[in-house]
Amino acid sequence: MSHSGHYVPVGSVPYTLSPGTAEDLGEVRKLVHETTSWLRKSKHIDQWSGPWPDAAQHRERMRSDLLRGKTWLVRDDATVVGTITVDTEEPRTADGRRVWPACERHELAMYVRRVIVSRGYAHRGIGAALLDWAAAAAGRDHGATRIRIDVWTTNRALHAYFEHRGFTRCPSPDPDLNNYPSQALFERQIEQAGEGYAKLFVQADSPGPHPPHWRRIDRVHRRGAHRIPGGGAGR
Repeated sequence: MSHSGHYVPVGSVPYTLSPGTAEDLGEVRKLVHETTSWLRKSKHIDQWSGPWPDAAQHRERMRSDLLRGKTWLVRDDATVVGTITVDTEEPRTADGRRVWPACERHELAMYVRRVIVSRGYAHRGIGAALLDWAAAAAGRDHGATRIRIDVWTTNRALHAYFEHRGFTRCPSPDPDLNNYPSQALFERQIEQAGEGYAKLFVQADSPGPHPPHWRRIDRVHRRGAHRIPGGGAGR
């Protein structure tokens, strides 16, 4: 069963989805800071209240993801309005331990993190479309059967958001990961993704540091879209 939304065309100028570069680090950090402030002031949620595991490593992880072609940006003309990071490598703690339990590692998966949409662009289906796009890319480009995300442990509204989008809660990480901030694990089969994202973005053909090949599609708003209450992980 697909969990895609209903997309209604409202214009002819699409958003663009393209790989970020190291020069976009400031834009990604701006989205993180905006969401952190919103979560703290409006939702009283501690997600990203402090950089994990520390400020230097947090910045370097974001920069590395950009350099390695893992982080993608959504733009409205020249304005960055959203981001997602996709990764074939499993998430690990600061000291290198795997986050997902051993019983879950037999399935080929792609991991997503830092799914963020600017507050000024909430309720337009961008977050849901990014998840559907990631699922399509996981199967098409990597042969994965599912996408996974480790969600901030205390952000229960975000847990509900992913469940609404067809994600299933998975077993908790090993108990010795006490200091890891994103221990709510969710996954979704790629077959559950919708294709509505293709109506929302002008996109490159595949994730990774490859020259993008563009195709034109219409911008839409998703009727009844749900706001993402914060990004997908603390990393």
